[in-house]
Amino acid sequence: MSQNILITGAAGYIGGSLLAELIAHTSGPIKTTKISAAVRSEEQVQKLSKLGVNVVRVDLNNETAIKEAVLRNEIDIVVHTASSTNSPLVSHLIKALGQRRKESGKEVYFVHSSVTTLYSAEAGWPYGEVRDSDPVFEREKEMGGPHPVRETNVLLVEEAKAHGVKSVNIVVPTVYGRGTGEWRKLSVSIPAYIRTSIDRKVVYKFDKDGSPPATHISDLTALYSLIIENILRKEPIPMGEHGYYFAMAHRAPWWDVMQGIAKALYARGLVSEPEPQVWPSYEMAADVLSFPRQHIRAMGTASGELVPVNAYKLGWQPKWDQKKFLESVDDEVQAVLELDTVKTTVFDTLLNISKD
Repeated sequence: MSQNILITGAAGYIGGSLLAELIAHTSGPIKTTKISAAVRSEEQVQKLSKLGVNVVRVDLNNETAIKEAVLRNEIDIVVHTASSTNSPLVSHLIKALGQRRKESGKEVYFVHSSVTTLYSAEAGWPYGEVRDSDPVFEREKEMGGPHPVRETNVLLVEEAKAHGVKSVNIVVPTVYGRGTGEWRKLSVSIPAYIRTSIDRKVVYKFDKDGSPPATHISDLTALYSLIIENILRKEPIPMGEHGYYFAMAHRAPWWDVMQGIAKALYARGLVSEPEPQVWPSYEMAADVLSFPRQHIRAMGTASGELVPVNAYKLGWQPKWDQKKFLESVDDEVQAVLELDTVKTTVFDTLLNISKD
């Protein structure tokens, strides 16, 4: 029996690239599914409609509209790439899937997208090394506290269980590479540093180096596809409170990245010197980069002791490593110069919170 997949954030960098990945499947269980793409604007509807998928314009903040969209399109699997911090969106989608399960009698699934930064000392993680096969949910629930990503992760597991929805949490690291979607083709972090460097005519780095987890966009979408395929095949993969997947292929040493950006921009005459300078303050960095002040240290200097286990057990085989990544920094710069046409909204919720 064919199953129906809804991708939220389908006009975004990750969601759009995942949509392209799923459409490209010419065999296997994904080929037999019906794919719907959730977007926010009519312009995005027009852009994505040419792909031959069902494009749904819906306000994810509107619980009634979400329920109607899920039930009308008979959605069995939601892949949520639109936000890792907005717990009401997750709640609305899970409740809608729960209603779909009641009406159809079919199993329903929710694939969430979180962030690896959460599991670093700079973000308040007190446990040191963490494997995605550890009792991560129990530790997050024990910690509590007002962190929007952690709160969303806990709500995900609890609400999914309450509504009979099977859940998976793909924990996303720093992502790089040119996106393959129809709308936004750039990631968030590295393009922000490049854009700011061009505006200021100098490349900045933080006073402390960090080496966070990282993954090329093609490797990340391959993991999403692998998990979706396992769901479609009814394979007994870790789900619920055990269903964390650290999507980490390698690390991204920030000082080396900033050095590469400085070299690339200086060669193009876009900055005044080929060496990075240290940010005068974290507050300035946050404001200039349009990153939330309360999370800037974690975003700019954290490494975290994450150990990915579950994704590799499924057979995930990333093609990009740290060496290949660092060699591609020049293309990251070129991509921004060519493709930086769509404003990111990924931090809007957190930036609004910090202004209140």
